[in-house]
Amino acid sequence: MTSSLQKFADLYRLPGPWCTAYVDAGTGTVDTLEAGDVRAGNTRAQLEAQGAAAADIDAMEQALQPATGMPSPVSRFVLVHGGKTEVNEVLPGELVLPERMVLEPVPDLLPLVKHRPEDLPYVVAEVSRDHGEIRLYRAGAGAPRSVQEVEGESEHLHKFHGGGWSELRFQHHTEDVWRRNADEVAVEIDRVASSSGARLIVLAGDIRARGLVKENLSEAGRALLSEVDSHTHTAGADSANLEDQVKQHVAEVWAEEQQTVLDRLAVREGQANPEAAHGVGAVVHALQQAQVELLIFDDAALSGRTMLALDAEPWIATAKEEALPAGILGEVPAPAALLRAAALTDARILLVPGPVLPAGVHIAALLRWSSGPGVPSS
Repeated sequence: MTSSLQKFADLYRLPGPWCTAYVDAGTGTVDTLEAGDVRAGNTRAQLEAQGAAAADIDAMEQALQPATGMPSPVSRFVLVHGGKTEVNEVLPGELVLPERMVLEPVPDLLPLVKHRPEDLPYVVAEVSRDHGEIRLYRAGAGAPRSVQEVEGESEHLHKFHGGGWSELRFQHHTEDVWRRNADEVAVEIDRVASSSGARLIVLAGDIRARGLVKENLSEAGRALLSEVDSHTHTAGADSANLEDQVKQHVAEVWAEEQQTVLDRLAVREGQANPEAAHGVGAVVHALQQAQVELLIFDDAALSGRTMLALDAEPWIATAKEEALPAGILGEVPAPAALLRAAALTDARILLVPGPVLPAGVHIAALLRWSSGPGVPSS
């Protein structure tokens, strides 16, 4: 489960400085409401002390209005450049890094990646015998990206209990209605999943309707399917139970995909001419050559280290002598420099906890091509 920052590549190419804010944006308590009221003054004081332009400070103050209408906990990430707000995202969940309000030479998008480490679209479909609600989500994004309603036939939906041939005829008719409704819902689930690239379909609702929808899904849809015994559209149903089960299935998909990446890394490292790199020096060299397909690192382990952000290719360096012919924009935290280099070379990103990588290794990469056999030291 990897993410991409390529859509931010144009921002990364702009010269600094950048004003960056990563703050608690909740409004659910008196304390957070008061914090929102005083934040404007604090924002101005902090950014003025760092030498930010007045237009940037004004834009940041405007962007940091409390996030109303969203349940706490919630965070906010803002990037301001040249008096314009370039990024202003409300992120579900508590802060995953320390709050910051800084003026910096390049954007540091680590908070965005930490809140949304997976580019994983998934579908949650709740079905009954005459209705389907199909919601498309992106992992970590909170609210659904889209909601589709499918209204099926409801006439003669319940079986007739009069006895004899009449009962049998009505039973057959009712079951035909159920099947037609299920087919319509299945077609829409397949459409949403296919168009979004969903990697998981969670099917909830009436048990009989679930079975009929499952039968009508395409082979590709059934391959992504997980069923949960929850029906929030019935009286007294608990939506939290469904949410918990969905989160569990998403976590399982994430773990499986992460393990697949690590297995690929081990296999490639074991080749004669490995298409993999381990360690800061090897990975930065590969980034400089635009050779990295997937960048894998433990941001916490690298947080105390700095690297050089450059204004042109090769975009990143660990020492001044590596920077030529590009100019040096500044010395920045290693995770920020790595994410920027990945975006500018179209590499995907996977953040991992330290124990996942081999002992003593905090950064690795899958490469687009082999570097050839290693050169023995003299």
